[in-house]
Amino acid sequence: MRYAGLDTIGRLATRLAVVFARPHKARVYLARMNPKGYISPSAIIYHQQLCLGANVFMDDRVVIFQREGGGPIEIGDRVYIYRDVIVETGYGGFFTIANDASIHPRCQLNAYVSPIRIGSGVMIAPNCAFYSYDHGVAPNQAIREQPLQSKGEIVVGDNAWIGVGAIVLSGVRIGSGAAIAAGAVVTRDIPDNAIAAGMPARVVKMRDQL
Repeated sequence: MRYAGLDTIGRLATRLAVVFARPHKARVYLARMNPKGYISPSAIIYHQQLCLGANVFMDDRVVIFQREGGGPIEIGDRVYIYRDVIVETGYGGFFTIANDASIHPRCQLNAYVSPIRIGSGVMIAPNCAFYSYDHGVAPNQAIREQPLQSKGEIVVGDNAWIGVGAIVLSGVRIGSGAAIAAGAVVTRDIPDNAIAAGMPARVVKMRDQL
């Protein structure tokens, strides 16, 4: 792992390092062995403005993709991105995720038009979707021909938890320490330390009331 990295030699070194390593989360320790972290040999990096912090873990089949006009992707220290996650930027949007956050399998995060900002220590459970844009739906024109639009950036405060299968749409701030229930659709701001559930998500309790 001392030779691991995103260049050709680094990718080859990583491939050799995982020959005898157990799969999935059992490989997290590899990211701690080198400040350049662990990027799975099967991860697809197609992004010219990717900035990686120290000891990042990027699991099998993660896709980092830059579409036309896409801004940077900045990944903080000790961020864990598990298998089959897709992170995209395009059309002026950008993506940041701060230290010690984690994105679990099969999440889709599309920062188009407006940015997505994920705070430190945030936990995003499997199968979540973040879209900082929407399609126009004006009449008398095919939806696919209409320009993308957005209500604003998505911001997730430090140490929030996003439950399995939650969807977060543009123009939303999820407060620090908030918990979003499984399957919720977040279309409005959620305060700090709130617990929100439903479609659309509404505050059902505050954590200090538990």
